[in-house]
Amino acid sequence: MTWQDIVDEKRRIQAHAVEQFGASDGNTEFEKVDLNGNGDLSSLVEESVVLSQLASSELSCKSLIARRIRHDCVTLQCTHGRARLLSEVFYYQTDKLVSPNLVILEGRPLSTYFSLTEVCFKDALSTAHDLDKYLAQHNEPIGPLHGVVTTLKDQFNIKGYDTTLGYVGRAFAPAEDDATVVKMLKVLGAVIVAKTNLPQSIMWCETENPLWGLTTNPYNHDYTPGGSTGGEAVLIASGASMLGMGTDIGGSIRIPSHMMGIYGFKPSSSRLPYNGVPVSTEGQEHVPSSVGPMARSLDMIHLSMKSLIDSKPWDLDARCVPIPWRETVYRDVTSRPLVIGVLADDGVARPHPPISRVLQDAVKALRAAGHEIVEWNADLHPECIQVLDEFYTADGGEDIRTAVTAAGEPFIPHVEKLINRGQAISVFEYWQLNRRKWALQQAYLKKWETLRASDGRTVDALLMPPMPHTAVPHKGCRWVGYTKIWNVLDYTALVVPGGTVSVEDVQAPWEFEPRGEVDEWSLELWKANREEMAKLRLPVGLQIVGRKLEEEKVLGVGKVVDDLLRDIKGD
Repeated sequence: MTWQDIVDEKRRIQAHAVEQFGASDGNTEFEKVDLNGNGDLSSLVEESVVLSQLASSELSCKSLIARRIRHDCVTLQCTHGRARLLSEVFYYQTDKLVSPNLVILEGRPLSTYFSLTEVCFKDALSTAHDLDKYLAQHNEPIGPLHGVVTTLKDQFNIKGYDTTLGYVGRAFAPAEDDATVVKMLKVLGAVIVAKTNLPQSIMWCETENPLWGLTTNPYNHDYTPGGSTGGEAVLIASGASMLGMGTDIGGSIRIPSHMMGIYGFKPSSSRLPYNGVPVSTEGQEHVPSSVGPMARSLDMIHLSMKSLIDSKPWDLDARCVPIPWRETVYRDVTSRPLVIGVLADDGVARPHPPISRVLQDAVKALRAAGHEIVEWNADLHPECIQVLDEFYTADGGEDIRTAVTAAGEPFIPHVEKLINRGQAISVFEYWQLNRRKWALQQAYLKKWETLRASDGRTVDALLMPPMPHTAVPHKGCRWVGYTKIWNVLDYTALVVPGGTVSVEDVQAPWEFEPRGEVDEWSLELWKANREEMAKLRLPVGLQIVGRKLEEEKVLGVGKVVDDLLRDIKGD
């Protein structure tokens, strides 16, 4: 069986699974489901309203799940007598705004987005039925995530489903058990409807692999939604999923969240369980990957984090630290003047005008609200990033090369460059690399303690760009230094929507002498695409960073910043 045969069979099975839920008539899967229900089933309604309706029985879980599957996840078009998936998940209608974060795409035809991988629709409806039954019998929700429509990056094990990581060679090897975080989500009441696309190797801010294809950006299909958790970002921004779970080892949650105008949270690596979540270079501990949530509201990020940590993940995963959720810390930072360090430019890739504008708007709003701003610099960043890059290829690319060649699939060009750029190092050299990392972590700790406010207060969090640019044409990403620095340090980081690209950004003067090759690339990228970026009103995010294991504090600062940004935008 060739790798192409495997791809054809996987896609055939997926198409068949979706067809059962996309037929316009005679569909037994929906015969007994009220697709209208008593509550508001629209993907536009605030999630807090949906949760309230679910808890009060005004809205049934089964109606909500069926609606999201049928109206937000599936549409079919018959071409030459064969059912063809449009989006393998989504479509847009020109008379409907699917998400408040997306502009109305007037005149844009139905077209593909390729976000789904594993389809769990039948199991989701069954789970929803059980949740409705539980609520009727006990007169209370089963948990704080009762009925929350949830999707997972195709990296989380779900019993009975493949976890491919975008590798053809991992197809047709269903997981024998749920990942720990999946078990916890189910106990909390979440309804998992699907798994979503990611890049071959996971190590890329694009979302493409030979098994499931290229995930495109709904604003413009020539643009990327980011990666590696790009499939999740598209689903969530489009309103089909209320909560997504991703992973982040260099920006994989934060980059697509920024590009798609949603919220994305990277906790420190030991706060949420990673057991049962396979990853490329599995077994390495030098720069651990983090599990984190993505959503269209900060409240959902807060709710999911609190609910998961209240469930004591350290009793289920040996790598989780036994630190309970500290709501008092969250409340403290939302109720006092803050000290915010601002990093406007990392000295390598100058942020594009809309990125800088949104950042400065946030800074002005923070100052006006009584918070103190401290200028931050990136003096330690180049060496941290160099160490991270050396860690990525410490095995000479053997792990990724083995996974790609297992079924004979072709390498995505970026992945091939990644594994060929470094040579395997000895154990001794690896130890020295770890020593450099520890020294840099210590130096950054000292830096954070040294740079203080005028009255001596310590910096609460940093505010900075997630990327030097918004979404860009496919394969256009090059510099991710604004995100991966925090993986080396294992710091907590949050991305919040800040605004959109405007015509004023295009008209603003932006000429400078490039500081190097990457800076020149950033300049030319803006010049070549600025009119289209403004026309599409592409989302612009901001990144909020706290120190290791400061999840509650970062979410609290995020709440303050998000409220100010929403006031600026008039939300």
